[in-house]
Amino acid sequence: MTVIPHFTGDAKPYGGGDPYADYRTADFPFAQLVDLADRRLGAGVVAANDEFFAERENLLKPEPAEFDPEHFGHKGKIMDGWETRRRRGVSAAEPHPTDADHDWALVRLGAPGVVRGLVVDTAHFRGNYPQSVSVEGTSLPGSPSPEELLAPGVEWTSLVPRTAVGGHAANGFAVESGRRFTHLRVNQHPDGGIARLRVYGEVAPDPAWLAALGTFDLAALENGGEVEDASDRFYSPATNTIAPGRSRKMDDGWETRRRRDKGNDWIRYRLAEQSEIRALEIDTAYLKGNAAGWAEISVTDGEGTEPVELLPRTRLQPDTNHRFVLPEPVRGTHVRIDIFPDGGISRLRLFGSLTEEGAARLSARHEALGG
Repeated sequence: MTVIPHFTGDAKPYGGGDPYADYRTADFPFAQLVDLADRRLGAGVVAANDEFFAERENLLKPEPAEFDPEHFGHKGKIMDGWETRRRRGVSAAEPHPTDADHDWALVRLGAPGVVRGLVVDTAHFRGNYPQSVSVEGTSLPGSPSPEELLAPGVEWTSLVPRTAVGGHAANGFAVESGRRFTHLRVNQHPDGGIARLRVYGEVAPDPAWLAALGTFDLAALENGGEVEDASDRFYSPATNTIAPGRSRKMDDGWETRRRRDKGNDWIRYRLAEQSEIRALEIDTAYLKGNAAGWAEISVTDGEGTEPVELLPRTRLQPDTNHRFVLPEPVRGTHVRIDIFPDGGISRLRLFGSLTEEGAARLSARHEALGG
């Protein structure tokens, strides 16, 4: 079992230079999984009890938190995170907050799923971070309002018990709930600031929604597709290739380092479930002098089966979306794209529908996860 470093205590006051020079972080074993709270998947911070100094929406910004030592406003120092006012007691005789006092924010996951790990990042909150944090999860259908989420009778499951955290640090927590969640409640005790929240896990789509769609992107993150492995993640993660929407810039896709051997690069995907693939897209948007030269795609139907050619080795053009209609559907559970010799693609889309067997397995998993 991987031991996750535990940070506590203040960081030193900012002394100039690179503000990240004394930032405390680690390699978290779950960080290669999907960030279920990614804004590109539709995540949002739907409510918070207090955001006096800095807005709750900052929690889910995709980029690292920034720090400007000269940035002040009418309410004080402006921070790139979610920051609440200082809590006080009820009277001069009792000036301190009680042990139960805390601030909270409600987070809608972009894709419902099984949470495997969280990072509560207090970057640049050196002396104004929370003393401790806790995180809970719930699963509600549809698009519940904050009032519905906070209503009596809603069941919340503890994902991270109240735990002391450190300032100016990436505070990571492994989660072993094994259930499907749609929303999280992030609590900071008693008050303070959190720069970013990352929620790593596995997408668990609603089988009824996929059945209603009929034909859909079988590899998409939001539909339960997953990158199982990749030969190279030097410049950008392979998971970008199945992110929602079109790529917006070069590093929003997958790009490998330059090869100096005779090999090639590849990504292996697990589809939402066993499916029949009917069409595909390979997009090289924004990859102009570094797009892959050629690509080929193969599919396997379950572990240990022989790969079947889905697309023969085909020339790719830079900054272009390539579309291919298959002569007949191809059944499978896993897909591999090989690019030659190196370079990158921005998106891969595999269009089709679940088989009867795949739909049955997906429904059984959904029920087992409490969906």
